[in-house]
Amino acid sequence: MKNIRTDLAVEAHELSKKQAKNATQIDGVISSVEEADGIGITRVEITNENGSKALGKAIGSYVTIDAPDLKYSLDVYEKVCNIIADEIRGMANIKSDSLTLVVGLGNRDITPDALGTSVVSKLLVTHHIKQNMSDLLGDNISGVCAIAPGVLGTTGIETADIIKAVTERVKPQLIIAVDALAAADIQRVSTTIQISDTGIQPGAGVGNNREGLNEKNTGVKVIAIGMPTVIDASTISKVEIPEELAPLMVTTKDIDLVIERASKAVANGINLALHQNMTLRDVECYVG
Repeated sequence: MKNIRTDLAVEAHELSKKQAKNATQIDGVISSVEEADGIGITRVEITNENGSKALGKAIGSYVTIDAPDLKYSLDVYEKVCNIIADEIRGMANIKSDSLTLVVGLGNRDITPDALGTSVVSKLLVTHHIKQNMSDLLGDNISGVCAIAPGVLGTTGIETADIIKAVTERVKPQLIIAVDALAAADIQRVSTTIQISDTGIQPGAGVGNNREGLNEKNTGVKVIAIGMPTVIDASTISKVEIPEELAPLMVTTKDIDLVIERASKAVANGINLALHQNMTLRDVECYVG
């Protein structure tokens, strides 16, 4: 079987089962599917090194939210915001006196790679206010700071080095990293959101591996959130892609709309998770 690129644990699990001749269960991998408010949620738990090797993913929890109508439906958008918030709270103990660093990964000048940077622009950041005017904020507002470190090609600095330097300086208790991902199934491009407690490997899905952003490298728990916005052309093509064109990644024609809607859902999911007892309407009064 040819090597198929994917950042999604749910797809890696499906591909691994096919390679194992449709085995119903893989040692070290537990999966389940549920539905919340009409939106599909698939959970993949990698529990040991056997599961990690089989799926090519780190040990930990991966949650995939399937929301094909996210870019069209206000109702689905609101549900996804709340689901993201619930999942983040389930993975981290967030308190009003805690500080979270949100990292928007990717290149803001390349639309399919701009999810992370777009999310950062929609966050309710409060760290500076809590430092200098804490009496203006209630107990339901936690400390949030955010950066969009860019990419190596435009900064000349490894993204992980920038993040580690900021982490050492501001000392957050949690890092949330947001990045665009790659999928193996065209049906999941621009329709699913993955949340994991294992950190992130920037560029892994498109074969451009950078230093990992995880608790081992930063000393801080890292939650990763992403949406697949591209797919390897060879995965969906019925003809062989010439070697000089590989790897060729493709995206959807409405990617501008996808990034705008998805980034708003992810950002407000993060906002709701970090600023507890606030409603979506409250958040939107601050950030629009």
